[in-house]
Amino acid sequence: MRKLGIGAIVLLWAVVGCAAQAPRWSEQKAEDWYAKQPWLVGSNYIPANAINELEMWQAETFDPQRIDLELGWAESLGLNTMRVFLHDLLWQQDPQGFKKRLDTFLTIAKKHHIRPLFVLFDSCWDPNPKLGKQHEPNPGVHNSGWVQSPGAAALKDAAQYPRLEAYVKGVVGAFAKDERLLGWDVWNEPSGTNQGSYEKEEPANKKDLVAALLPKVFAWARAAGATQPLTSGLFEGDWSAPEKLGAMERIQAEQSDVISFHNYDKPEEFEKRVKWLQAYHRPILCTEYMARGNGSTFQGILPLAKKYHVAAYNWGLVAGKTQTYFPWDSWQKPYTDHAPAQWHHDIFQADGKPYRVEETDYIKAFLKDQ
Repeated sequence: MRKLGIGAIVLLWAVVGCAAQAPRWSEQKAEDWYAKQPWLVGSNYIPANAINELEMWQAETFDPQRIDLELGWAESLGLNTMRVFLHDLLWQQDPQGFKKRLDTFLTIAKKHHIRPLFVLFDSCWDPNPKLGKQHEPNPGVHNSGWVQSPGAAALKDAAQYPRLEAYVKGVVGAFAKDERLLGWDVWNEPSGTNQGSYEKEEPANKKDLVAALLPKVFAWARAAGATQPLTSGLFEGDWSAPEKLGAMERIQAEQSDVISFHNYDKPEEFEKRVKWLQAYHRPILCTEYMARGNGSTFQGILPLAKKYHVAAYNWGLVAGKTQTYFPWDSWQKPYTDHAPAQWHHDIFQADGKPYRVEETDYIKAFLKDQ
């Protein structure tokens, strides 16, 4: 055998290292995975007694009994998946404890025949997250306590990126082969700048920072050995042709194993966007929809999602401290002296009673025998 020089050995190890990190799934692998799934229908989930991801998951406020109760309500409708947000500060605070609580959550979800989609990072709402006790909801305001991950300080500080890498690899690595978990949504609405709420507190170059970090997050998750698909949902712009995608959308579309998107518009807009995304020849997941006042309803969207075999996650299962039953415009005019004419998001009241019985009856009937 020919003796290798040190340069060749280094090159060989580099090649082996690259080979060890799984590439993006092929179209065929993605379709094969999707063919094994039921029609995926669920909600974006946070328990009613948590204002944000931190309050949901921190040891002092993690409430498995409440989660068990609420996922039972989801099961009663026939929902089989939930999209659930995590946070990098939870890993920094207590990695072992966080993993144990994630495991507990997955055990509860499995009991109710629900497979979650975990969200790693999020560009929406408050850019200044802090561990510990979270503030009470602002009266009459939609999602008044939701926090970004990573926060603006970490996003602007490259010295914190190794910590973010440790979080992604730690969480994904811990559950990379766990069949209770459906997949990983690596970054929610990455190009969001929160106009109308926190835009003045955002980094001026936020989009550039996120666009540089997003491919790394995909790579970290793959390096951690994820056997579940990775995705990041398109939510703005024109997706009708690759050349019309913005820089962020191009990263999302080209890195995702399965294509996901958000749409809170009327059925015809939903259908148009689904048809655009069919050009990628990959499974399609709508990871956010349902804003009643905006014309996005269960009755309008679920038949289209079924027709095109698109997974469908509405925003909100149970009304609670997030107050997402208030409309988005509550940031400009809080609903402090009257309730909205109709709920914006959410299905159940905090006591488990449906917001609209005819709506939950429709969901149950539509999902029966799926």
